[in-house]
Amino acid sequence: MHRPAAPSRRGFLLATAGAGAALGLAAAGPAAAGTRPRPHPRPFGRYGSPAARRGPKTLYVDPHGRGDFTSVQAAVDAAEGDGWTLVLAPGAYRETVSVDADRTGATWIGASGDPRDTVIVYDNAAGTPKPDGSGTLGTSGSATTTVRADGFTARGITFANDWLRADRPDWTGTQAVAIKVMGDRSAFHDCRFLGHQDTLYADTRDLGLFARQYYARCYVEGDVDFVFGRASAVYEDCHFRTLVRPDLDAAPYGFVFAPSTAGANPRGYLVVRGRVSSEAPDGYYKLARPWVPSSDTTARPMLTVRETQLGAGIDAVAPYANMRDDHPWQDQRFREYRNTGPGAATTVPENRPQLTRAEAAAHTRQAYLGDWRPYERRR
Repeated sequence: MHRPAAPSRRGFLLATAGAGAALGLAAAGPAAAGTRPRPHPRPFGRYGSPAARRGPKTLYVDPHGRGDFTSVQAAVDAAEGDGWTLVLAPGAYRETVSVDADRTGATWIGASGDPRDTVIVYDNAAGTPKPDGSGTLGTSGSATTTVRADGFTARGITFANDWLRADRPDWTGTQAVAIKVMGDRSAFHDCRFLGHQDTLYADTRDLGLFARQYYARCYVEGDVDFVFGRASAVYEDCHFRTLVRPDLDAAPYGFVFAPSTAGANPRGYLVVRGRVSSEAPDGYYKLARPWVPSSDTTARPMLTVRETQLGAGIDAVAPYANMRDDHPWQDQRFREYRNTGPGAATTVPENRPQLTRAEAAAHTRQAYLGDWRPYERRR
């Protein structure tokens, strides 16, 4: 089989962000993360400026120096306590960003409204050596952005990790997280998440926290387990795109979802009215596999995919697989309901567990998110 060339994500970085030329959400090929655009005369759009501040807890970030800060982390450090808003001007912010648990109720806004214009990106991987020489970063340490706080909201921003396997083919630690989200009531509207392995880590701070997360009209791309973790997460009207694997000659290339839901948690991942597309050959991807981590062997991963279009890239005959044979996917909480597309064809019924109409009534955004309703609120 001919191996396609490795996606030149860094080539895209040189020319796209802020120029309106980045690949769109439905485009073929890996999406462009972006880099610094030309300065705009109104970098913060309708959200004010340092001279006309939207409120006392609004901070402005601009890589060209027209805001309060030129880096996102510097603004986060200054925003102590609850309820701060960061307005990010178009540009590529090449840095790692960490939001501590005590910085609650934060809102980040991409000023242009187009997530292609405002990009937070870095290139760490699990196998990247720590600066102090004490080992490697590991999966969590590879994250470009880490959010521990409750009540976090992001709108119109791209979170990316542009580390490539092709750069270090000798590494085994190839996980490269774009964002790790651990807080309760975390919402992402019209955002993009770009990476390869372990792109979007929708998790919790600890086993006892059943963190609720909501993703609306978002785009996520990757190859291996690129949406994973133990959060109670709703993905509504989101597009998931599977990438080619230049390093592999045969299927499977990878898995879209790898939930690790705690056994005591009645709500795992819910995908509703989504779309799964692929640039890989037909049938080269599995829809999901369960992740039962060594830190929680009682986990019982849960995934419900409903009213979602599954493209031909998904293996319709065997859409699920085991991560470890001692935790078979059939023992987990994987269900589907009224999905469409070639990847949703039921050729082997026992491989496609379906909800009944009555059961589907318990798998809605309202049931998963309870009294928190981010889909009704606009800030």
